[in-house]
Amino acid sequence: MSGSDAAAEKAESRQRLQVKVNEYKENQNIAYVSLRPVQTTLLGKTAKVYLVPFSLSNLDQFKSSKSLIEKNSNNEVACKKYKTTIKKTCGSILTPKMKATSSKAEATLQTSFLDVHTESNKPQYSNSDAVILGVDMESSQDGDSDEDTTPGLDDFSGLSPYERKRLKNISENANFFASLHLSESAARLREMIKKRQPPESKRKKPKKTTNEIGCRRSMRLLNVDPSGASLPATPKQPTLVADETPLLPPGPLEMAPKTRDDNKELFKGFLQTWTAMSKVSLGSYKANLNGMVISQDTVQKVTKGPIFSMALHPSETRTLVAAGAKFGQVGLWDLTQQPKEDAVYVFQPHSQSVSCLYFSPANPAHILSLSYDGTLRCGDFSRGIFEEVYRNERSSFSSFDFLVEDASTLIVAHWDGNMSLVDRRTPGASYEKLINSSLAKIRTIHVHPVHRQYFITAGLRDVHIYDARRLDARGSQPLISLTEHTKSIASAYFSPLTGNRVVTTCADCKLRIFDSNCISSQIPLLTTIRHNTITGRWLTRFQAVWDPKQEDCFMIGSMAYPRRVEIFHEAGKSIHSFLGGECLASVCSINAMHPTRYIMAGGNSSGKIHVFMSETNC
Repeated sequence: MSGSDAAAEKAESRQRLQVKVNEYKENQNIAYVSLRPVQTTLLGKTAKVYLVPFSLSNLDQFKSSKSLIEKNSNNEVACKKYKTTIKKTCGSILTPKMKATSSKAEATLQTSFLDVHTESNKPQYSNSDAVILGVDMESSQDGDSDEDTTPGLDDFSGLSPYERKRLKNISENANFFASLHLSESAARLREMIKKRQPPESKRKKPKKTTNEIGCRRSMRLLNVDPSGASLPATPKQPTLVADETPLLPPGPLEMAPKTRDDNKELFKGFLQTWTAMSKVSLGSYKANLNGMVISQDTVQKVTKGPIFSMALHPSETRTLVAAGAKFGQVGLWDLTQQPKEDAVYVFQPHSQSVSCLYFSPANPAHILSLSYDGTLRCGDFSRGIFEEVYRNERSSFSSFDFLVEDASTLIVAHWDGNMSLVDRRTPGASYEKLINSSLAKIRTIHVHPVHRQYFITAGLRDVHIYDARRLDARGSQPLISLTEHTKSIASAYFSPLTGNRVVTTCADCKLRIFDSNCISSQIPLLTTIRHNTITGRWLTRFQAVWDPKQEDCFMIGSMAYPRRVEIFHEAGKSIHSFLGGECLASVCSINAMHPTRYIMAGGNSSGKIHVFMSETNC
C-alpha cells in the first residue's frame, strides 16, 4: 500500500470517528444501554456482543433498495437452514456439556440477524433512538480490518463500514459451518456407536447365596451352658383342662341333700331342729331385751332443741351416746362418768340441724356429723378439732353413709335430689363426683352391708336402689324402684348383717319389709305392719332402724300411751316394748342400739336422752 493510500485511509477513519462523536453529541439526551462484551466460545469462535447507541434522526441513510432486503432475507433463510442442520446433527453426538455450549452459540448466531431496539415512552415507534445489537464473530486466527470487503456485497455501498464487516462475518461463518459437513460426520458416528454396542440380552439375576455359617444364636436358645454342656430339658407346663361341670343357675337353690334321698321325713326333722334353734335364739334375744331397764340416772338433757340424729359408740367398756340437735349442736354424754351433770359435753360444729351422725368404723376417736348447712365434719377427739370433710354452700345435706369399711369414701345425699361422692384422702373439702338422681328429694341414704356398691335412698314417694359403679353425673337411673308407698317416706335401711331385708317408714302409718336377698329388677314386699307414724309438726319424724345385733328385728318410736319404744320382728310381730314409767314420759322419735351390748338410747324433741340398758351394764 502506498503512502497516499495510507493517508487517505487515516483521513477516512478520522472522518468516521468525527461522525460518530457528532452523532453521540446529538443524542446525548437519549437513554441508551452500554454493556460489557460477553464472550462465548463455540468451535474456536468467540462471540462478542456490544450495545451501540445510534440516532434514527436521519432515516435516509438507512434506507436500502429492494435487492438489499431480498439479499438479507436470503441470508437469514440460509442461516436458519444451517442452524437447523447443526442442531439435528450435533444433538445426537454432542455430550450434555457440548449441547449447552452449542445452545449458547445458536442463540448468539440467531441474535446476529436481529436488530434490537429500545422502546420509547410512547406506545408507537417514531424517530426516537434505538440500540443495535451487533455480534462480532472473531476468530483467533483471522485479523481482518475494518476496510475488508466481501465479494458479492457491491450493492451495499451505502452501508457503513461496520455493517459491511458484519455482513462479511455472517457470510464467512455460514461458509465455515457448511465446510464442516457436520451431518455426514454425525451419521458416521451413529453407525460407529451402533456397531460398538453389544447385543441386548436379558440377564438373569444372580441367586442369593445362602450363608452356610448361619446367624449367631444365644446359648440359651441353643440350650447349652457357658461350658458347652447341654442343659436339662425344661419341664412342660401342664395344660389346663376346662372344667366340664356346668355352673349352677343363679338365685336361690332348694336345700336337697344328696345322701338321704330315700328318707325325706328324716330330713324334715333335721330342718325343724334348726328352726327350733332359731326360736331359742329369738327367745334369748327377747329375754335380754326384757332385762333392759331405765332409771333417773340414765335420763339426761344433752342438747337444746329437738334431737334429729343419734349414735352409740361401739366401745365395750364405756357407754358414750352422741346426739345431733336442730340448731347445729352435737352433744356427747359419757354414762360411765359421775356425777352425770359433769359427763355431758356440747359442741357447735354446725349452724343448722344435724341430720346424720356416725362414729367412724375405722377410728373410734372420730365422729362424723352432717348438717343442713351444707357441711360434713369429722370430730377428732384425739386432736380436739372438728375437721371439714365436705362443704357445699349451694346445697343442703340430708344424710350420708360410708361406701367402704375404712370410712375413706362417703356417699352424701342432698335435699334437692343430688348425691355426692366424697373421698377423704383427697386434699380439700370438695366432692369427687356430683350425681343427679331421679328423685326430687332424698331424706336418707344407706349402703348395703355386704355388697357395698349398692345403696338405697328414700325419696318423697319412691325408694330407689343404685349401683355406685354406674353413677352418671348427668343423671343416674336406679336399678330397683319400690313404688308401693302412697305418702311421704321418712327412711329406708338395709338389714345390718346380710342386707337381705329392707325396712321403710312411711307417713301412711305403715312399716314395710322387702326381700332384698337378690337385687334384681324387682324386690318383693314381704310384710306390712300397721303403726302410727303421724308425729305432727313439733315432733321429729319416726325412723325405723335395725338392731345391729339382730338381723331380723328393728325398733321405732311410738305415739301410744304410756310412751314407749317398740321392737318388731320382720314377720310383723311385736317383740318388745320399752316402757319407762315416770322416767319415759315423752315420745322418743330417734333411737339407736349398741352394736354388741344390750343398750338402747332414745331422744325426744326437747334434747333429752333416755337410755335403757341391762342390769349387768349398769
